[in-house]
Amino acid sequence: MKTVNIYGPGCKRCEATETMVKDAASRLGIEVEVVKISDAKSIALAGVMSTPGISVDGKLVHTGGLPDTAKLEGWLRA
Repeated sequence: MKTVNIYGPGCKRCEATETMVKDAASRLGIEVEVVKISDAKSIALAGVMSTPGISVDGKLVHTGGLPDTAKLEGWLRA
């Protein structure tokens, strides 16, 4: 199982990112645990300068805006 952290204040883009992660994981048949992190200090400590941010198994892979679907699937497969 992969752990995917989504960093952001809970805005619509953050919610859309969560949906995208879950949909991509379902399509790929990959189990994921999605953790939403909205605490500003935790977001900053993770190195996220623009939200939403995504980390997969502890590695920051994306910041700012909605992720590209193909890239998202690649991060989940890795």
